[in-house]
Amino acid sequence: MGLAEIDKAVTELSREELAELVGFIAQQDKLVWDEELEHDFSPGGKHAAALEKIDAEIDAGNFRPMP
Repeated sequence: MGLAEIDKAVTELSREELAELVGFIAQQDKLVWDEELEHDFSPGGKHAAALEKIDAEIDAGNFRPMP
């Protein structure tokens, strides 16, 4: 099924079905976002160096706990 067919099918949904679809899409988007964050901050990820720097600062005692 292509995007054009999905577009057409969405326009034929009831309000209730559309609300359910919106919830489903939001959940899928959250899962993808979570996976991306996990990948980016894992060893070798594009933000791993930032975490290493923060960990080093904490280990050196150069931090203030949040109130």
